[in-house]
Amino acid sequence: MKPAAKRVWSWLRRVGPWALAGLVMVLVVQYAQEVDWPAVWRSLKAFPPSLLLLSAALALTSHALYASFDVIGRHLTRHGLGRVRSWGIAAISFAFNLNFGALIGGLALRLRLYTRRGLAIGTVGQIAMYSIFTNWLGWCWVAGVTFMAVPPRVELEWMQGDTALRVLGAILVVVAIGYHGMCMRWGGETLTWREHSVKLPPLRISFLQAIAGGVTWMIMGLSICNLLGWRIDYPTALGVLMLAAVAGALTHVPAGLGVLEGVFVAALHGRLPASEILAAVLAYRAVHHILPLCLALPAYGLDEALARRQPA
Repeated sequence: MKPAAKRVWSWLRRVGPWALAGLVMVLVVQYAQEVDWPAVWRSLKAFPPSLLLLSAALALTSHALYASFDVIGRHLTRHGLGRVRSWGIAAISFAFNLNFGALIGGLALRLRLYTRRGLAIGTVGQIAMYSIFTNWLGWCWVAGVTFMAVPPRVELEWMQGDTALRVLGAILVVVAIGYHGMCMRWGGETLTWREHSVKLPPLRISFLQAIAGGVTWMIMGLSICNLLGWRIDYPTALGVLMLAAVAGALTHVPAGLGVLEGVFVAALHGRLPASEILAAVLAYRAVHHILPLCLALPAYGLDEALARRQPA
């Protein structure tokens, strides 16, 4: 590396962490200003404590399971960090991802926490890629089977009747099977696409990805169904959550603000009052997004404080 490049890299290493920490604090403040806290508080007070406690437990369970995706990435990349440390980094990053978007939580914070412990940037990128694969593979299986077997009864104008959902479900199942087929055929080999390369996992690991990702989505479906008071059948609540997830991903809105609420109200407005749907979704956002963030913020702050005490 040339001297000028070394100086730039040294400067970035010194300034970068502080810049990221500052950006995180700015985002926290902006997010806090955008959330309608009185509405969240009113919706939470309207729910029986037992309902909220159950959904909070489901939320933490799904969050813990999602964090295990990085443990799968650890196995595939064979990096030296322990399972617990990898899980902890993923748990913090996922909480930021949920609230501030993939660029901050899924990438920047992961890079910060992993590279500080000696992992190469390329390795961190592979871990993030495996996590994405696991998440959306699980989504494909759960959404595909649900749409095919028990199409959710929704009131969306662009998706009237069961035929469109069944076709979509069949396509998603084919995509998921295709991924397993690639892993069976090329598992262990590195595939390159547009300057990006990834090593396909063995078939048995792809099955583990499908189970971990699928169960995570199913637990989240149980939580929203619970917050809707079980007045909406589970396949419908789960199916609408699947649609809301892909809508949020396509719109790139951090935390899916407004998207999650809009999809649920549009899909269920003929079956429940909009106010009750919004209350359930706000409660869901509180336990699935804000609760993990409340735990991740002090954990990240402690990690930064400990890092400052270590010699460079």
